[in-house]
Amino acid sequence: MADPKNLKNGEEQYEKFTHGTGRRKKSYVQYDYRDSNGKLFSIVRPTLEECRQARDARKIS
Repeated sequence: MADPKNLKNGEEQYEKFTHGTGRRKKSYVQYDYRDSNGKLFSIVRPTLEECRQARDARKIS
């Protein structure tokens, strides 16, 4: 599993995983990003693109 403590400012990391059993099994992405100020952003979403969109929406807010 990825360790966000090792992220430098401006870096991202992600790991894909599945959750559930049988027909209820779904894929997700655990995403971590450390901004230029050193603040860590972490999120879980079904796709990497959704993770990055959530990160970018947070930066605008």
